[in-house]
Amino acid sequence: MTYEETITYLYNRLPLFSHTGSSALKKGLGNILQLCEALKNPQNKFKSIHIAGTNGKGSTSNMLAAILQKSGYKTGLYTSPHLFDFGERIRVNGQMVNPQFVIDFTEKTRELCHSIEPSFFELTVAMAFEYFAQEQVDIAVIETGLGGRLDSTNIITPVLSIITNIGFDHMQILGNSLTEIAMEKAGIIKKNIPVVIGTYTAASKKVFEQAAHENDSPISFAQDDFMATYLPPAGEALHCEIVNTRTRAAMAVTTDLAGLYQVQNLCTLFAAIEQLRKQQYRIDDKMVVAGLQEVKKITGLRGRWDILSTHPTVIVDVGHNEDGIKNIIHQLQTQYPNAPLHFILGFAKDKNLDALLELFPKTATYYFSNAHIPRALPHNELKALASKKKLSGQSFDHINDAFKHALQNAAAQDVIMICGSFFVIAELSAFKLQ
Repeated sequence: MTYEETITYLYNRLPLFSHTGSSALKKGLGNILQLCEALKNPQNKFKSIHIAGTNGKGSTSNMLAAILQKSGYKTGLYTSPHLFDFGERIRVNGQMVNPQFVIDFTEKTRELCHSIEPSFFELTVAMAFEYFAQEQVDIAVIETGLGGRLDSTNIITPVLSIITNIGFDHMQILGNSLTEIAMEKAGIIKKNIPVVIGTYTAASKKVFEQAAHENDSPISFAQDDFMATYLPPAGEALHCEIVNTRTRAAMAVTTDLAGLYQVQNLCTLFAAIEQLRKQQYRIDDKMVVAGLQEVKKITGLRGRWDILSTHPTVIVDVGHNEDGIKNIIHQLQTQYPNAPLHFILGFAKDKNLDALLELFPKTATYYFSNAHIPRALPHNELKALASKKKLSGQSFDHINDAFKHALQNAAAQDVIMICGSFFVIAELSAFKLQ
């Protein structure tokens, strides 16, 4: 098969959560353990860092990978989902997985897949582990897909575990309370392995402390150990100063990830770097600064407060849950307080839309759309739900049509915000061509 035929085969042959929802999930770690056993356990052949969290785990993973690469380490990076190309999920030193490897791995595991019947995510996790082992990476940054305890990535024994934060998302799978969700995320805490917690609530802190105590794992809390002050973003950059609250040491940094919400992720990142240095990883301050300046260039990260154009300003962000939308609206109100707003929205049908739609300003103009996957909420249904929240606008079957109408309606001083779903954004031609 060609690369394109191979990816199509994987989509069609294996259950894919991002397309169909929870029906694609395989309970437990049995499948991934069988896959990796058949591959002679590649996950044990390289060092790793494991990152979970409701929001921020993708940004934190990419920032950490960029800094490790700048520091001279051959660095693997596994994230999900991808926006445009399957290869975005598996990278070594920023370069997407070799297409021939994907073809060969799929062919090699075809019979095994027929007997085990793994999910798409389970197979791609095994593929990433095999690739990182083959490429002999010095370290790999591994982002969980969903949750932590039963996530397919949770068969690694990392040098460091990171949990960025806890919020409401995937409640039908992870639980309806922050305590339940925290317990699932805490499942990545391993025996005697240090863990960094980004932000916490009183309830989630107790969960993390208990899990760390049971595993004899040193635990640190980034929101206690580091604080950040920032200047208003200039263009597509975030400028801030990170202060160690214990030593009062401060470092000025600039990152090309311009979302104000990155301030929390930066504190988590600095706490993680502190732990890695304790394990003798050579991470110079200059390399921290250099890596943060070019995260997008180094790792290829997309969809985090990306400004596509100005006059009108067009912004793309993959925020899709309660905390993500709150962050987006906060930044719009902070950065563009007087600008008329246009929102292009699309959501998965399993989101808590009653709570999400309540967050949007009623004075904005809306363009409702949908991705072309089974899990997407149809645009006309989204429009009907939004109208009950006094959000008015038109609906379109394709985001490109919604974007065209928004551009026609927006004046030069307006802001067009595109958010709500990875998969709607992935179909935006103007973003793909950037």
